Amino acid sequence: MIGRQRIHAGQHLALLGLLFCLIGPSPAHAVPLVNDPNGFQSMTWGVALTAKPDLEVTTPGPHVNEFRSRDGAPSYAGIPVESVRFLSVDDQFARVTIRYQGTDRHKQILAYLEQQFGSLERIPGQMMRGLNQQYTWRGTDTEINLTYHANTERGYIFIDSRTLTPRFNDRITDSAE
Repeated sequence: MIGRQRIHAGQHLALLGLLFCLIGPSPAHAVPLVNDPNGFQSMTWGVALTAKPDLEVTTPGPHVNEFRSRDGAPSYAGIPVESVRFLSVDDQFARVTIRYQGTDRHKQILAYLEQQFGSLERIPGQMMRGLNQQYTWRGTDTEINLTYHANTERGYIFIDSRTLTPRFNDRITDSAE
């Protein structure tokens, strides 16, 4: 009985290790963000997105609103992407969410991010290859997170205000009551 329990426990540990390898890495360490943009494009964190005539509300809410550009096809750094969404919390610009698909676009976007915000080379915790890749750049005002799923070739970029994005959690908690 004891021998079976040891084998059984060992099998569980092996399965957990395999599952960890398949699901993805632990949260990556952040690279220091050089040239902190303190916002996105020409918009600084905290600006009222409702005052921007080139943006339209796509998902209204009591505290959190999502916007998109009224102008043509979405792109990031001149690279076509599936969507670029701007989020505000309590009428203050706090996050940009970008979705894209394709290995070539991923390579272009990653090269752009490294050129603009800092190289990922030899940084412990960064996941350069594998089914799930995760990269993080952290500055004084801005944090950029990129996650890429190689099996579906889908990528997600979150560009966040480090001071305003914690309010999303506060508002979710408040509205969940």
